[in-house]
This record gives sequence, structure tokens and C-alpha cells, in this order.
Amino acid sequence: MKQVKDHFEKEAEIFDELIRTIIPLYKDMVNSLILALPFHRKEGMKVLDLGCGTGNISLEVKNRFPNGQITCVDLAENMINMAESKLSHYSDIEFIRADFRNLDYQEEYDAVVSSLALHHLQREEQKSFYRRINRFLKVGGVFYNADIVLGSTPYLKETYLDKWVEFMLENHSQEEVEKIWLPKHREEDFPAPLINHIQWLKEAGFHEVDVVWKYYMFGVYGGKK
Repeated sequence: MKQVKDHFEKEAEIFDELIRTIIPLYKDMVNSLILALPFHRKEGMKVLDLGCGTGNISLEVKNRFPNGQITCVDLAENMINMAESKLSHYSDIEFIRADFRNLDYQEEYDAVVSSLALHHLQREEQKSFYRRINRFLKVGGVFYNADIVLGSTPYLKETYLDKWVEFMLENHSQEEVEKIWLPKHREEDFPAPLINHIQWLKEAGFHEVDVVWKYYMFGVYGGKK
């Protein structure tokens, strides 16, 4: 995780521009997560954003649910600083710089959201972390995650990766993709097949588990406590 933290510290200022050239249909992915939150627009629910980055998910939560109260957590100080700046006109957002695995959450949330963060955990840790998330959700609360996923067969895994590389090559040189982005993916990412995540969520006590959106190597999925 230190390696992950270090590169996000360096990329914070260019993250918003960069993410759209690295993640295909990024805006659609974010919108799908927000639309999955089953609340009235004027509801004052409490939301926990794990791995908030520069605050893109939290900003869209506030745009759709202006009375929502959000706790933003991220490992990288520069990411938190960018999120604070982006969300500075809101007074009901708390920012915490920490490894979200180590926090002892004292309150229960109506929703937990995460985007492109949980895949940095080892697979067994991802599985166990779903149980932690379930514990600090209110009964009836929801968890939705937008993240990297794998195909369920060797062929699909390779096809997903090929489609991702194809997209990156529209915006970056082949040398950059092969020497920067693919090595980072191999060293720092531990994605699992989407079907595994669905099973892990059910084992963690979630129900009404569903896939909200999927595009090859990227998906939005979650469930209800």
C-alpha cells in the first residue's frame, strides 16, 4: 500500500484529467454508482467514501443528494487536499487522511461507496473487508463499489485486458502503456472476477446484490444490509 500511496501522492494534481484517459467510460461508471443509491434527493443520509481520491464520487453524491453528509477517507495527503478544494463550498463533509483498513468507524452509515480503491487490497483482504463494511452500515444501508474486475475464464481475462489496452492507446503512447500503466497494474492491483465479488458480498451478509454496470474490465456492483 505504500507504493500505491506514493504514486497517488504524485498524481493527485493531474488525476482528474488522467483518469478519463485510463478508465474507459469513467463518467458512466460514476453515474451508475450514484444512481444505485436508493435515497430521496432531499434525504440527509450519511455516506462514507472509501478511497475518495480527489472527491469525484463525493461531488456527485452532493449533486444528487445535497443534504447528504459525507466522510471522505484516503491514504494520500495530496488526494485529500484536492478533494477538500473541490468540495470546499460544502460544510457537511469530513476529510480523513488514513488507510481505511485501519480506521475504527464509530458510527453507522446509510451508504458506503468506493471507487477504484478496493482492488489494491489482496484478494483475501477484499473478501474480509466486505464483512467490515457490512458491520458499519445501518440495517437497510447499501454498499456500492466501482472497480476493476476480471473475467471468469482465461479467455475473458485476456479479452478484458486487450480492450483496456486498446482504450489506453487512444490517449497514450504504446511505450507509456507498456512501461508505466501495465507495470503499475501488475504490481499494485489485485482484481478478482466479478462473480467472486458477488459471492463474497453475499457471504458477508449483503442481500439484493446486483451488478449495476459493467464494461469489460470495469464494473459497479453492491448490495444491501
